[in-house]
Amino acid sequence: MLYVSRLKELLLKKKLIAKKNIELYEAAAKKEKLALEAYILNKKILPEDKLYDAVAKHFKLPFVDLKNLSIRKDILFLVPEITASTHKFIAFDKKDNAIKLAVTNPDDIQTFEFVAKKTDLIPELYIALPSALEEALKQYRLSLKAEFEKIAEKPVKEESKKTLEELAENLPIVRVVDSLLEHAIFEGASDIHIEPSEKEVSVRYRVDGVLRKVMTLPKAIAPGIVARIKILSNLKLDEHRLPQDGRFKIEGKEYRLSIRVSVLPIFDGEKIVMRLLNETATALSMEQLGILPEPLEIVSRNIKRPHGIILVTGPTGSGKTTTLYSIMQVLNRPEVNISTIEDPIEYRMPGINQSQASAKVGFTFAKGLRALLRQDPNIIMVGEIRDSETADIAVNAAMTGHLVLSTLHTNDAATSLPRLADMGIPPFLIAFTANMIVAQRLVRKLCPECKDSYKLAAKAITELGKLYNIDDLIKSLQKLNFIKTKENFKNLTFYKPAGCAKCGNTGYKGRIGIYEVMEINKSIKDLIHLKANASQIAEISKKDGMITLVMDGFVKAIKGITSVEELIRVTKE
Repeated sequence: MLYVSRLKELLLKKKLIAKKNIELYEAAAKKEKLALEAYILNKKILPEDKLYDAVAKHFKLPFVDLKNLSIRKDILFLVPEITASTHKFIAFDKKDNAIKLAVTNPDDIQTFEFVAKKTDLIPELYIALPSALEEALKQYRLSLKAEFEKIAEKPVKEESKKTLEELAENLPIVRVVDSLLEHAIFEGASDIHIEPSEKEVSVRYRVDGVLRKVMTLPKAIAPGIVARIKILSNLKLDEHRLPQDGRFKIEGKEYRLSIRVSVLPIFDGEKIVMRLLNETATALSMEQLGILPEPLEIVSRNIKRPHGIILVTGPTGSGKTTTLYSIMQVLNRPEVNISTIEDPIEYRMPGINQSQASAKVGFTFAKGLRALLRQDPNIIMVGEIRDSETADIAVNAAMTGHLVLSTLHTNDAATSLPRLADMGIPPFLIAFTANMIVAQRLVRKLCPECKDSYKLAAKAITELGKLYNIDDLIKSLQKLNFIKTKENFKNLTFYKPAGCAKCGNTGYKGRIGIYEVMEINKSIKDLIHLKANASQIAEISKKDGMITLVMDGFVKAIKGITSVEELIRVTKE
């Protein structure tokens, strides 16, 4: 589909719809949660052929009639089905060094660049009718269906390792697995879920922290897909009753990824989850993380201290490791020895000694941490403090002149201190060694192309008051000079997602962190000695001026970076 701005420009320029009517249709489309283009076609305001004839002339591109056009299989599969279906285009011909693409949105430059890199051919764009394109895309299914039926004709015996090996090398199976991986990389997915049910296999991607369904495959090919991924991961092909973990690597011109694979037996077969780790990714700068100026000053001050513990806390997938890497990037100097024990090593950092923990060989965080202390380190990064032994060694390392960076699984900064006490660390040691605790979450960023502004209605403010302490929120916004009086709160402008072609109609693109940074000052140390609980510690921290996770999120919502709905999803669901 065309981007909204382009469509409106085209409709006005070609005098297809009057400006006042476009505004009416746009408002109606938003109410029905439809793209403007879809609304115009669904309501038959303009005939499809008239609109797309205008699109072809506007972009000065030729028109192609896909009806009854049979596309050669070798040309069709130059582009993976999943990419073609998601981005609504199809390769229909090839000539010399050019590939001809039938498209409905010629502005989707990123997708066409992907095709050029994948095929080493120059894309030539042709405009096609969306209805004809949908029919043409069915040729993928028909081609794969015929090949899958051949596979299904030979039932797979679970105990037959040889049959599974043959199945894994079958061309359609290889093509499907390759397509799933390629498209996941292109879409920026962090995880791929392959889930068998009674009659089919669902494929979902986690993009920007949210799972979305991208494909459904016939159940008959499930054994082949599982076998293919097991062979790539060097796992046991004929083991179907026990969980297995493995990994493999894939490389392209512009990426190098390590894929962590988890296979889990479930009622309808074996579920596979693949975690995609980009080995070419570099650590973000402290500013890129999205930490506000006041908390950033606290972080900068504390990471320069020669010894003590800095903890980053939050649930799985909240970006804790990325924050630690950003801190290490600042600290990484030739005169400093930085050593890490991680599981897994997510980024490779020149000048830092990185070790991979492995439970299989008994190389635990605790064992690795002990070994690191014999390596004359100045700074130690431990992937996670999971148990009393690791906590004890980390605290002792901080006492003996090392700066220790690590993560904990807690919901906020204040809870981390009682958590260390629960692990058997004496309060006086916690108070003596803890420098700073950073709690964080990741929120999706609003798509800049389609976000809508609005003001909170009285009912919405009431509903918000059921989730958050509005008075605390208003006081914090006053301190940060966003509002002067309580009455100003209802006049604040917020933003919400609308959805367009650029963001896959989700309204969001990319993620950013929200943070609360707690510096362990004298008042907090006194509370630790008194064995105070998390609520008491949090209350004092707020009085001392700590910006909470929720407050940070609201600041980013007011700035139009994220939405209130997204903040609620991340902090309250």
